Amino acid sequence: MDSDLKDDLTCDVVVVGSGAGGLSTAITASKLGLDVVVIEKEGVFGGTTAFSGGVLWIPGNTLCDAEDSVDAARTYLKGETGNFYDAAAVNAFLQRGPEMLDFFQRETSVKFVPTLYPDYHPDALGGVDVGRSVLAAPFDTSALGHNLKRLRPPLSTITFMGMMFNSSNADIKHFFNATKSVISAAYVAKRLLSHFWEIVRFGRGTNVTSGNALAARLAKSAFDLDIPIHTSTRAKKLLSEKGKVTGALVEADGKDITINARKGVVLAAGGFAHDLKRIGAAYPHLKSGGEHFSPVPESNTGDGIELGEEAGGKFNLRYPNTSAWMPVSKVPIGGGKFKAFPHLLDRYKPGIIAVLKNGKRFTNESESYHDVGAALIAACAGEKETACWLICDYPTIRKYGLGYAKPAPVPLSTYLRNGYLKSGKTLADLAGACGISTEGLNETIASFNKDARKGKDPAFRRGTTSFNRYLADPEHLPNPCVGPIEKGPYFALKIIVGDLGTFDGLETTVEGQVLNKDGKPIDGLYAVGNDRASIMGGNYPGAGITLGPAMTFGYITGRHLAGAD
Repeated sequence: MDSDLKDDLTCDVVVVGSGAGGLSTAITASKLGLDVVVIEKEGVFGGTTAFSGGVLWIPGNTLCDAEDSVDAARTYLKGETGNFYDAAAVNAFLQRGPEMLDFFQRETSVKFVPTLYPDYHPDALGGVDVGRSVLAAPFDTSALGHNLKRLRPPLSTITFMGMMFNSSNADIKHFFNATKSVISAAYVAKRLLSHFWEIVRFGRGTNVTSGNALAARLAKSAFDLDIPIHTSTRAKKLLSEKGKVTGALVEADGKDITINARKGVVLAAGGFAHDLKRIGAAYPHLKSGGEHFSPVPESNTGDGIELGEEAGGKFNLRYPNTSAWMPVSKVPIGGGKFKAFPHLLDRYKPGIIAVLKNGKRFTNESESYHDVGAALIAACAGEKETACWLICDYPTIRKYGLGYAKPAPVPLSTYLRNGYLKSGKTLADLAGACGISTEGLNETIASFNKDARKGKDPAFRRGTTSFNRYLADPEHLPNPCVGPIEKGPYFALKIIVGDLGTFDGLETTVEGQVLNKDGKPIDGLYAVGNDRASIMGGNYPGAGITLGPAMTFGYITGRHLAGAD
């Protein structure tokens, strides 16, 4: 898509990147009177946010009807971040997060709804069972008008024929029960007809949820404020004068254009998940010769980090986990190409376990994606390949599906033919098809089933926390996460490590000013989102710990640029 930026211009603030961090900064600054321009190197806006779950972790928010306190959240974050606890940044986040939510709800098209998400470690000191995570409200993207074509579509592997599910478990439940219930069948038929009509009218589904709704709501708010989002426009170089960053040299349609910024430049380019050099040095499974497959946009190549470093900014790989890990499977799309499927739901269901090539389990499969990813990396340390297999039996895969393979009535034949799934009449057959130790797998299943029939998992205590149970099957008793694997044929799906974005980033002040190697702010240069080092210290405490801080610090940075604080 061609850029609509044709000539040099001058503004107060130029934002590099169009995800939640960049747009929240732009909207806040504009609301406070600044002239803001957003540039985005891709032909679509929305960044990683448009692919995400659209959840924000904001302790003490006024949307969730749950008791919480700043002290409890601070205690929780102290435990989660360990040696990387940043008291000043955490305090700012906890104090300004609820204020940020109220600001966007009151002043913009960005709206949120409460969720029932527990913290990912609810039994830890300061953790809670519900109340800290909010979700972007569904949105009709036809409100974007001609800009709809520039909104990044959702991640295709988590849609059904391009249709996004509402975030409620009830919505998904209707699709699972469509062949068993007249009410569910009618519900699904209505949703599908509505979706196909949207495609006829607009060329795509327009009723969106999750991160796609958040990206669209932020963009709508920006357009309402006459903030331009110049897509297909790449930042090549930061401009400076007398030690102050004064703008950016950008490329649009092969032409160099200068954008002068009176107040400053904000780096919000999404981190470095596809910067092969940086992740090659940071990811242990890549250093051992293994594979990494990220579902985040391929344009997240570390441009903001590189621009910041060129301007004298400080960046270090310092966190124990460089990225937010996500177990993924590779979905064949033809021509030897694949798309990533993030395993957000299936691991929590009863009758599904994960084993290594030796046939042994290595973790509680119902922990968070980040925890399971970290456990897989640790379990395969020293091995050339970092991988595991999800294992289940026939009744389980037909009830819940497995990865990209859908539950009944969708047939499994396509997934078996293209190699996405492996199967075997017996566990020995399945082990042979996957290259798993037959002896190890047989021993693991026998031992697991003995306790699973009673809903117990003494090895890894699966189903013992509210978070484990949240995405499981509440109708499966006595433990919604645990069930035996005993009715063949059996199925397996290979899992490798991916990510949801990077944690390490440019070092900044609380307000987002990029620090130089002497620890002093670089005048006129800011970083937000994944271009800024995460306050989570390489850990993942709860649903929305990327977007929550991204928008909160975007709000703080926007106010600082406008001189409001």
